[in-house]
Amino acid sequence: MTGATESTVPPVVARVPVLNAANALTLLRLVLVPVFGASVVVSGMTHAGWRIAACLIFAVASVTDLVDGWIARRFGLVTSVGKVADPIADKALTGAALLLLSWYDLLPWWVTAVILARELGITALRFWVLRHGVIAASRGGKIKTALQILAITWYLWPMPAALAAVGPWIMAAAVAVTVLTGFDYLARALRLRRPSP
Repeated sequence: MTGATESTVPPVVARVPVLNAANALTLLRLVLVPVFGASVVVSGMTHAGWRIAACLIFAVASVTDLVDGWIARRFGLVTSVGKVADPIADKALTGAALLLLSWYDLLPWWVTAVILARELGITALRFWVLRHGVIAASRGGKIKTALQILAITWYLWPMPAALAAVGPWIMAAAVAVTVLTGFDYLARALRLRRPSP
């Protein structure tokens, strides 16, 4: 009798609290965006000390993007809030950096436009196919993110002229991978939307 009673008891599903370590890091990244922007503006991209500060803030914020995802998956702290806030924080940080670099004539505006158009377009695609499935981040997408972070960091740091000349090559690689992975995500989204035979 006891066994029958126990078998009818539904399993208790643990609710993941919204206020957790992963979401706290995402929030920190959002908070760091205006701090980073202010540091760039104060530097005018001419003051070496403030450029270094802006670069370090950007690097710390970028690292939180890697860490918060790992914590969420490793400890089962994935939440709906985190799923929405994480990409917003990513786009805000990258977008602010690219716009500021173009504003100070360190990066062509077309580069910023191409990258931001791709990022916003893929975000829209993910929402478009959401009820059909989730487009998971691909290996190419991760390489794209790493190249973008490296390129932006390279531009922010007050490099000697010889090393600064490497920056455009890193950014060119980032743009190429950004565009190619954009087409890959588009193809995957269309496959998800295609009705099953």
